[in-house]
Amino acid sequence: MTRGDKSSYTDKQKRQAEHIEQQYRKDGVSQKEAEERAWATVNKQDGGGKKSGSGRKDHH
Repeated sequence: MTRGDKSSYTDKQKRQAEHIEQQYRKDGVSQKEAEERAWATVNKQDGGGKKSGSGRKDHH
């Protein structure tokens, strides 16, 4: 996957990143910085990209 390619993300993740980016923009963060921070947040929460299976992690 090339850097910046968002095709492996779900629609939910894309909407989430968009929402986070808008919040940063309201705080006066630049477009590029806001976008980078938003995707970093989504990656941190979900581990990046689509998940296979149920999306639940087994904790044994």
